[in-house]
Amino acid sequence: MGKRKIHEGIVLSDKMDKTRIVVVERTVRHPLYEKVLKKRKKYYVHDEKNVSHTGDKVSIIETRPLSKLKRWRILEVIK
Repeated sequence: MGKRKIHEGIVLSDKMDKTRIVVVERTVRHPLYEKVLKKRKKYYVHDEKNVSHTGDKVSIIETRPLSKLKRWRILEVIK
């Protein structure tokens, strides 16, 4: 099996129990015009002990499917 992906992002919502919405921002260069663009993606992340809150910077890791939308879990809270 391959290596698990790790991303860093900011917690957008902590309204659900044991689930966080984390937004991960990355920069990409346009293939033709070479302008640098910011791309954002939201991930539903499992937080077993409810340690993170809105505005926290967190590290997330890929995991097995935990629910319909959750495929990631919190590795650590960086803040």
